[in-house]
Amino acid sequence: MACWVYEGILLFGVVFISGYLFSTLSQTRNAMDNRNALQAFLFVIFGIYFVWFWAKGQTLAMKTWNIRVVDLNGKAITQKRALLRYVLSWVWFLPPLMAVAPFQLNGAEVGVIAVGWIAVWALLSRFQSQGQFWHDVWAGTRLISSQPLSR
Repeated sequence: MACWVYEGILLFGVVFISGYLFSTLSQTRNAMDNRNALQAFLFVIFGIYFVWFWAKGQTLAMKTWNIRVVDLNGKAITQKRALLRYVLSWVWFLPPLMAVAPFQLNGAEVGVIAVGWIAVWALLSRFQSQGQFWHDVWAGTRLISSQPLSR
């Protein structure tokens, strides 16, 4: 989970640059204008980021924490499998988003529900024989410890 938090910190820079690029190209002057288009754009940008790095074996945060994503045979994953893993990883967010959609909840309430679901999702990985998250099981991938490359 620490790698996940660190990944979020790194993605802040990706979001900043992508948001700036989007707002410049679309001539958006107000943050609420083109909101859905910006979210779709960021979904694609995140997809490119993760698929690219996972197909190489590690994101920048995964390198820091010596974690590598591989297929069930221990080999590097293809871009197609990395894309499948990316799409399936969004299952983390779907249940809380569907749960709060019919209600008029404020940001703090949505945050508590989302963090609670993510904690449940993480605990469910304990029931897998290799401790995989469900999106890894469905995508046929797993995370392994990797030793840093010698210099």
